[in-house]
Amino acid sequence: MAGSEHLDVNLDMDDEVDHLAHLPVHGQMSHKQQPTGAPSGSAAPAISTLDESVLDTISRDARKVGSKFYAALVPRQDKVLLRDWDLWGPLFLYVTFALLLPSHEDEKGHSDAGPEFATVFVLASVGSLIVTLNTQLLGGNISFFQSQCVLGYSVLPLCCALLLCRIIAAVSSPDLITFIIRLILVLAAFSWSIFASTVFMSDCQPPNKKTLISYPIGLYYFVLGWMVLFSTQN
Repeated sequence: MAGSEHLDVNLDMDDEVDHLAHLPVHGQMSHKQQPTGAPSGSAAPAISTLDESVLDTISRDARKVGSKFYAALVPRQDKVLLRDWDLWGPLFLYVTFALLLPSHEDEKGHSDAGPEFATVFVLASVGSLIVTLNTQLLGGNISFFQSQCVLGYSVLPLCCALLLCRIIAAVSSPDLITFIIRLILVLAAFSWSIFASTVFMSDCQPPNKKTLISYPIGLYYFVLGWMVLFSTQN
């Protein structure tokens, strides 16, 4: 009797397993690994540049550079320039800055922009190196390329001031009023560049040494501002 009951129980279990095996399965069985660093529950796919066209890659990078230009003009305490640094924007701004400077003329009267390019890029490299070493020696945490990115994007106000000063020098005669107008533009751009760079670098600076770290930054933009002011005289 007991053996018969045990046999019936086994048969019932087999029937239940067969019933479950024939049930339809819905949904996706594959599992996609979430990108590292993505928040829990985030559905944002990982960006892959292997299958996209060259035009899509250029458009995406151009949008990133444009957003960083806007961040330099409207600085906010964001780590975008430190976290996602690049050198395309600084390269474009330094080339523009050098092109806007008045060209040097050789003995034959030919225009030569070589010295201006050399001066601007040497200043950019040496300035970034000094700012990086000074920040690290005072207990900060920043790399050379991060410093190059922040200082380069923050040159944008001075580039705008240089363009305006060239226009003013071209349409007006050299007098005291013109000089004062150019001086105001350069001082405003100089202050804005320092403000933008210090905002972006605030998270990598020790709170009690911000003034010492900001000193070479101010000196760097002071040299560029001096070039803007006295290179645009008629």
